[in-house]
Amino acid sequence: MAMSKRFVCGSCEKTIEAWDEGNPYYIDDAGEKQYAYHPDHENRAKCIGNDSPHLCLACGAEFMVDSREPTKVCPKCSEGEIASTFNLEGKRCPDCKDGIFAEDPDFFAVS
Repeated sequence: MAMSKRFVCGSCEKTIEAWDEGNPYYIDDAGEKQYAYHPDHENRAKCIGNDSPHLCLACGAEFMVDSREPTKVCPKCSEGEIASTFNLEGKRCPDCKDGIFAEDPDFFAVS
């Protein structure tokens, strides 16, 4: 089961929705990533890595981080201020640079 949260900037109201499980994947016979989501238990058992959504807190770029080849810098601006989109609570908004992200208490989703 996967859980989703929504984070909202307290200043400009930018919103980011994120799922806790990211994008689990396995490598097929052709050497390509194949994503396996709940409830696909057969393919999920083959998973060897996870691509998880991240946000650059410097430039606002959204990108994936591969658990097998993690990065600590933004691929767009090369800054090291990145965060998983599922863990934005208390982080400064890259759009307005003034607000802080807080979890929306009225939003909750489960898959």
